Amino acid sequence: MAQILIIDDDSTTQLLLERTLVMQGYDITLASDGEEGLIKAKAICPDLIICDWIMPRKNGLEVCSQIKSIPELSTTFFILLTSLDSIEDRVKGLDAGADDFLCKPIEMNELKARVRAGLRLHQLSKDLQNQKQLLEDELAEAAEYVSTILPEPLQHPSLNINACFIPSRQLGGDSFDYFWLDDRHLVFYLLDVSGHGLRASLPSLAVINLLRSRGLSNVDYYQPNAVLRGLNQTFQMSDRNDKYFTIWYGVYDRHSRRLTYSSAGHPPAILLTPTGQLLEQRLKTPGVPIGMFPNITYVNASCQVAANSSLYIFSDGIYEVEPQANVNAHWGLERLINLLKKYQKTPERDLKRLLQYVRTWHPNFQFEDDLSILQIDFS
Repeated sequence: MAQILIIDDDSTTQLLLERTLVMQGYDITLASDGEEGLIKAKAICPDLIICDWIMPRKNGLEVCSQIKSIPELSTTFFILLTSLDSIEDRVKGLDAGADDFLCKPIEMNELKARVRAGLRLHQLSKDLQNQKQLLEDELAEAAEYVSTILPEPLQHPSLNINACFIPSRQLGGDSFDYFWLDDRHLVFYLLDVSGHGLRASLPSLAVINLLRSRGLSNVDYYQPNAVLRGLNQTFQMSDRNDKYFTIWYGVYDRHSRRLTYSSAGHPPAILLTPTGQLLEQRLKTPGVPIGMFPNITYVNASCQVAANSSLYIFSDGIYEVEPQANVNAHWGLERLINLLKKYQKTPERDLKRLLQYVRTWHPNFQFEDDLSILQIDFS
């Protein structure tokens, strides 16, 4: 049975509305002023409220505005009862949150029709709210699952790895992983799927599971270019799948201290080495993003990693943050690299602190894209 709250300081109007609506099968609650109406509305959470505009102890506009600010009453349909029928008055009512109006003197057939319509809209709003909550709960579960898939920080005598991941929504298209191929060779990579949300996170998770299980056939996982070639054959774009992704993939030999890497449309990894002055190397190879074109050739490159060096691998979301239209991505990358150099010299480095530095680039800053960064410190 639908519950309706009538708020009116006129007892005759109260009685007329109550008798009419009770005969329609509704459960009716009465309040004689705005303050009493607010108290009863919070107590019973009615489906629909009919409220007089001009009353003592809070008028109809004040009641309406407060009702609509209460989350539990946000879907309650609110009808303002008024003898004020000017356009200006209706605009004030709509601005306060009113859903409909009834003019005095009240025509009973119109009252019944407006109540029926209001209750239908209230039910639709409740259904949408429930579906939204179910979807948010499922997305929260999915986000929790993603967080369990991503690796924990790695501490090893030869190196330490820390990471930070901030999706632009509950789920994002960035992901990363690191694992030992054997007791000598460590893989680490970071990828960025086009787009955001669930449709971007699914291919991202598929890549992690495929690489962890070494499920790519006829691929030498010690050769980054072979891995990228295998991924490109597996994740080709199609009419049903418009997703592509960039990736930076490296294999580190801890005995020889040699890093072999390959990239596919991804920002360069930054290797910083203390040699009197801080030496900067930008590690990137030519190659289009995975999935764009079949039969693409990817190439390897390699470098020696000196003691006490640090490698930073990141998605472009960390530096494409400037709101000005005339600021290009290259300028943002240069600024990030300069920031990394300063960050590298700080005694206690922490990625959360680094992101706080990034946030100072602009007072109205916010991340528009998913953001991931790996910090690999070599002993």
